Amino acid sequence: MKRYETLAHTIADDIRNGNLAVGTRLPSLRQIIAQHGVSQSTVFRAYYLLEQWGLIRARERSGYYVAPGATPEAGPAPARRAKRAGATRKVDISSLVFSVLDAATQPGIVPLGSAFPSPQLFPLPRLAKSLAQATRLVSPWSTVVDLPPGNEALRQQIARRYLATGISQPIDEIVVTNGALEALNLCLMAVTRPGDVVAVEAPGFYAALQAIERLDLRAVEIPVDPRTGLDLDALANALDRHDIRACWFMTNFQNPTGVTLSTEKKRALVEMLAARDVPLIEDDVYGELHFGPDYPLPARTFDRHGLVMHCSSFSKTLAPGYRIGWAAAGRFAEKVQRLKLMTTLSASIPAQAGIANYLEHGGYDRHLRKLRGALHTQLDRMDDALRRWLPAGVEWVRPEGGYFLWLAFPDAIDAMELHRQAIARGISFAPGPLFSAAHGFERCVRVNFGHPWSRDIERAIRVLGELVAQPSVRKGA
Repeated sequence: MKRYETLAHTIADDIRNGNLAVGTRLPSLRQIIAQHGVSQSTVFRAYYLLEQWGLIRARERSGYYVAPGATPEAGPAPARRAKRAGATRKVDISSLVFSVLDAATQPGIVPLGSAFPSPQLFPLPRLAKSLAQATRLVSPWSTVVDLPPGNEALRQQIARRYLATGISQPIDEIVVTNGALEALNLCLMAVTRPGDVVAVEAPGFYAALQAIERLDLRAVEIPVDPRTGLDLDALANALDRHDIRACWFMTNFQNPTGVTLSTEKKRALVEMLAARDVPLIEDDVYGELHFGPDYPLPARTFDRHGLVMHCSSFSKTLAPGYRIGWAAAGRFAEKVQRLKLMTTLSASIPAQAGIANYLEHGGYDRHLRKLRGALHTQLDRMDDALRRWLPAGVEWVRPEGGYFLWLAFPDAIDAMELHRQAIARGISFAPGPLFSAAHGFERCVRVNFGHPWSRDIERAIRVLGELVAQPSVRKGA
């Protein structure tokens, strides 16, 4: 166990044992450093974990306090015992997501808060050519033939890409959808009913929380460490405590942290859920954007029972405007197919045909190599700028793929106030509360490095550093 984890568990034990009551101010930074012989960075990371666990909160520029919900049952158990999961909760996130995303669409905004890479990185002329070629061959009968599960040529191309990673994926289990988000939502609808409990990541993708809110489900949040990923001990505890009907996790280049679960943890995750017959909805939209030599195997690789519904799309890698995704839905494929037919009927028939044509003739792997190289270069530029312009104590972990960085600020930074002031200066980013059903991670932000480097982006990082140093972005200011 790392030093910051040990320190976090020590403080959690004090809260659990009543030595630190609800509302009690935690010892000062200097006191903690002197008492435990640790660095300032270790204390910040320990406090970050305690905030994740819901045990502490920053208050009005006066330090950290034991949170109101920090009962003996809250937070993690001691390291020698299994970690405890939090309570289930209703989700109310959509209005916050809408307001933040709406602000980011203002003209002239530097899009560090964008959820997509720059369109400049996609082969749009070649795609248009493929679409034109395919459209000439689309017949009126295609409106019938290409109903769910979708265009057969496209599903064959998708199955071939699975096979290239060692996964033998039956084509009849692949359902083409309007982007990955529809695939994920259909999978969730297939295995839940109102009132059911769904395990999600914290921090995690806000669209998962929106889906849970829309379907009147309840969420139980499983902590994600930016270095090691999903906390499997906490998940095991949640499965013991709650009647979890599904899990929605992102195992490769997770949004927002960028972390990838190790192969061993993916295997353990699948085995843990299979032992309890709990479906896993695997969101793998960033897996193809790896900086290393190989695509990191998805959890789907280890599925032997048809319980993993693997969802992805071409929106993040090839054609965001085409909105073509899919679900390899295992034993739930027929139900997902029926739900697709009952809701939006079909994904765009010309777009399906156009992407199938491109995958066969357009050089998709060559494009991916170029895209990965560009993203890797942009990460280097972003990392360098953050080191130059942000104050000491800000932490982030370089991902091995994708295009997101998760920044954790020290002290009592208010990410929402920071966001408000950044928008006023022409800069967007995604504030931490978007990524939690509890609206936590109040001192964290997600930034996008998926756009070619420019003076505007350099200026945006410099301004972000200036804003973080201002007292006005601290809680209670």
